[in-house]
Amino acid sequence: MFPDVAPAHRPPRLLVAVAHPDDETFGCGSVLAHAASLGWETTVLCATRGEAGEPAPRFDLGGRPLAEHRERELLEAAQLLGVARVVLLDLVDSGMDGEPPPGSLCAVDPAAVTDAVRTVTADVDPDVVVSLDAADGHRDHRRMRDAAVAVAAERGVPAYLQALPRSLMDRWVAHMTQARPDMAHLQYAELGTPDDQVSLTLDSAAHLAVREQAIALHASQTSPFEGLPADLRRDFLAVDHLVRA
Repeated sequence: MFPDVAPAHRPPRLLVAVAHPDDETFGCGSVLAHAASLGWETTVLCATRGEAGEPAPRFDLGGRPLAEHRERELLEAAQLLGVARVVLLDLVDSGMDGEPPPGSLCAVDPAAVTDAVRTVTADVDPDVVVSLDAADGHRDHRRMRDAAVAVAAERGVPAYLQALPRSLMDRWVAHMTQARPDMAHLQYAELGTPDDQVSLTLDSAAHLAVREQAIALHASQTSPFEGLPADLRRDFLAVDHLVRA
């Protein structure tokens, strides 16, 4: 699955480090399912419970905090994806912008975040670390990416970032500008990672159905793949593109 990873006396181990519930599924779901199917021991490290997210339209909170729903969704989706263990750091979701709330991922000292990731990583002892490339601009994604890459480098462990190639994003832009003329400005942006910078491509089509089920479990959130044409949705979900950090 990952080149040059073959521990001699135990199953290989994968640590996926993300900021919010649903990042593990919307971003890394196929990687997790693929790894589990090959006998990898997989762990998800999630920094927050995603309390700053917006509930999906028509989602009924039932009088309970959004964070409670999102934690449950994380645990259920992770189980479906074959994840052996989920670790929560108990930090608060920073939100997209504005002053980050006290105790949030972007309010605490970055060194403290790195220390927390370091502690979990030492316990898991992974052979590979994966995080999001944070190309969406979310500051929490950047903070977890930076901590995960730094700790992997300290340990001499390969780190990969889940990315979206520019050719795929160009197709997404073409669809969005046609479906939503108010988003025509997207055609002037260079979105995604240049295709020649993608280090590793994984065919995860065999795990597409499981990933779709995991996405559906995150019912409190609107999937970024919602409303896409079937062929474009499949190309987002059935192939993983990773950049070696």
